[in-house]
Amino acid sequence: MIVGLSGSLSSLAALYHSVGEAARHGAVLVPVAAWTVGDRDGLRPRSELEHAARRRLDVAFGQAYGGYPSGLVIRPLVVNSEPGPALVAAVTGPEDLLVLGAPTRRRFDRLRGTSVARYCRHRAGCRVVEVSPSALLTRLELPARTGAPLPLLAR
Repeated sequence: MIVGLSGSLSSLAALYHSVGEAARHGAVLVPVAAWTVGDRDGLRPRSELEHAARRRLDVAFGQAYGGYPSGLVIRPLVVNSEPGPALVAAVTGPEDLLVLGAPTRRRFDRLRGTSVARYCRHRAGCRVVEVSPSALLTRLELPARTGAPLPLLAR
């Protein structure tokens, strides 16, 4: 079970979905954070960029579960690569499931070229699931209105 984490609401929804699937199927969860040296980052040390990507994983699990959930085998992966190739490289076989946050800025994605989701669907060699942030928001709506505990914070 591979999940791409970018720090967006969509990737948080993908994390929540993938943790549930990994728990149901007894699968190893591989959260992936990709990083590259961009134009703005050229002066920052590579170790700082890698640390920021690792921190992105910690923050996502913290936001979703208050930390890394117990009872799951989690093998975080931080890769110096563009997101699409990093996620595809994490796939070990056709039995894997790759979970991504659904893109929300389609117009921007078209301007940049191919989206990460499209890249993965065409190259992953396994099933690819895109999770919309609206799925996460729907799960949070009732607790937010009633004051009940948030389902993301339950371990």
